[in-house]
Amino acid sequence: MKTLKHDIAIIGGSMGGTAAAIASAGHDVIFVAEHDWIGGQMTSQGVSALDEHKYIEQFGGTDSYNEMCRRIRQYYVDNRSAPETMPDGTPLNPGNAWVSRLCFEPKVGLQVLQEMMPKSVSMLIGYDAVSAEVDDDIVQAVIVENNEGEQIRIEAKIFLDATDTGEVLPLTDTAYITGAESYEYTLEPQAPPEERPTEVQSFTYCFAIEYHPGEDHTIEKSDNYETMRDEQPYSFVLYDKEGNSRPFRVFEHYEPQGLKPFWTYRRLNDGDILDGIDLALINWHGNDYYGGNILDVPREEKEQYLNEAKQLAIGFLYWLQTEAPRDDGGFGYPGFKWRKDVFGTEDGLSRDPYIREARRIKGLTRIVETDISAHNQVHARSANFYDSVGVGLYALDLHPCVGNKTVSMYAPTKPFQIPLRALIPETTKNLIAACKNIGTTHLTNGAYRLHPIEWNIGESALHLAQYCIENDTSIHGVANNMHDCVRLQYQMVKHGIPIVWAIDVPQSHPLFVPTQMLLVLDVLTKEGDRIDQLEIEPDKPLGNDVNIDQINDAFIQLVGEKWQAVNADHTWAQVCEQVAPILEEQFG
Repeated sequence: MKTLKHDIAIIGGSMGGTAAAIASAGHDVIFVAEHDWIGGQMTSQGVSALDEHKYIEQFGGTDSYNEMCRRIRQYYVDNRSAPETMPDGTPLNPGNAWVSRLCFEPKVGLQVLQEMMPKSVSMLIGYDAVSAEVDDDIVQAVIVENNEGEQIRIEAKIFLDATDTGEVLPLTDTAYITGAESYEYTLEPQAPPEERPTEVQSFTYCFAIEYHPGEDHTIEKSDNYETMRDEQPYSFVLYDKEGNSRPFRVFEHYEPQGLKPFWTYRRLNDGDILDGIDLALINWHGNDYYGGNILDVPREEKEQYLNEAKQLAIGFLYWLQTEAPRDDGGFGYPGFKWRKDVFGTEDGLSRDPYIREARRIKGLTRIVETDISAHNQVHARSANFYDSVGVGLYALDLHPCVGNKTVSMYAPTKPFQIPLRALIPETTKNLIAACKNIGTTHLTNGAYRLHPIEWNIGESALHLAQYCIENDTSIHGVANNMHDCVRLQYQMVKHGIPIVWAIDVPQSHPLFVPTQMLLVLDVLTKEGDRIDQLEIEPDKPLGNDVNIDQINDAFIQLVGEKWQAVNADHTWAQVCEQVAPILEEQFG
């Protein structure tokens, strides 16, 4: 068996794994992906309508994530004669969909990711992890295998598990959790009374359709269509947690509740903007599969569930073409043409199912509902993590689950952070979680699984690995040493990764770096105004908004008498200007 040796091994072609590889320029990294459609949920899994947040064009994405989005938009400007902005002046959205500010064809996203991949990365395409060698909680090697049975042994100083389902965790005896934890274990208000390890969120095979009114593109009906239609059920009506109905229409708004159309939910190509062709991604309750858990089951059982999920998706398409209630009172839209070429697969479905929930490490910390839920946070931001390595914002969003299809949750959060310790397993010494397999719970996973957040996790995991190798330390050593932790944060912030929310001081602002490093100290007081807003207002005096003694004490410890004490009359900008050279001297 051939052995490959590298400093860092990224195992898995997920969005987090791809972000990690892109961030690794100039370092000795091998990137192992299941197939050549790298990018996970935004490409091979079909969800190229990015699940973001309302601040994303202003704040909340890393520099490399923002660059990816910029390149996608530029592709449409350069190659599809798209306008640079939408009619309202916002950045181009090729699909003009209401779920996202950037919807595009997955092949375009794939091309951009491939163009962003550094030449220094060694890529191994078409391989899955099948076993590992572990000694004293240190992963010595991971063995990967392709479809022909060829195996390759990969040695590395640090491994990143960037598989969408946390496949490396059981292979390396890394402690992990699946499904829903009990209230006794997490103390989360909405956790069930008992643990439910198989209650995992549904996964989805996505597909794309184009609308040709007046034409008939109806597919063949499957043998078990009626069963799937009735048990799912196939419907445009969704229900909230209280059981209230939300009846969507296909092309029209449902005015009584202000619901936008099903068709433009995840549209990838708006015909009024591009080519005259309307192309929509179908990722809806109708093709969410919750009939079986694919984690920790025999291969045959997993394949059965995957095949059932594919049949469910195809059946939903047939229902859309034949039985779906029309806006005009009829039934079925035979003009919905299945665009199998969108994913380049023989069956016309996404290459991989869209995975919402994976195995999750038992990390050095666990992010729980009360850390981020808007109901539990009285100020503008969620709980501050001193070791933050990123930010995110999305609801606690749970789809129907295996064994509990009635579960539904969409609870708001406050802008939150990604703690470093949630990426680090309790005991495994050289493995980092690099996508949706971090130390969340069943509930908080629903907020941390989205595109810009998973990208941030992967990028941050790579920076942690690089830091450890360059400074001859361990991942647990960084987590347990404040100087190392702050130095890592400083380097990450300088690379354009925000770690605290400050929407008026983005990466392009000259005070971005010192602002981030000050805020992570948790210096905002509960008595002032700044804690109740996401703006920092750099030119405003500190007043009683900021714990001035905490700032003075922190920097006296760094530079002693050289520090010129600040007071309430100083502005945030003045403090940052004094702090910036000290940070560079100490941590640069």
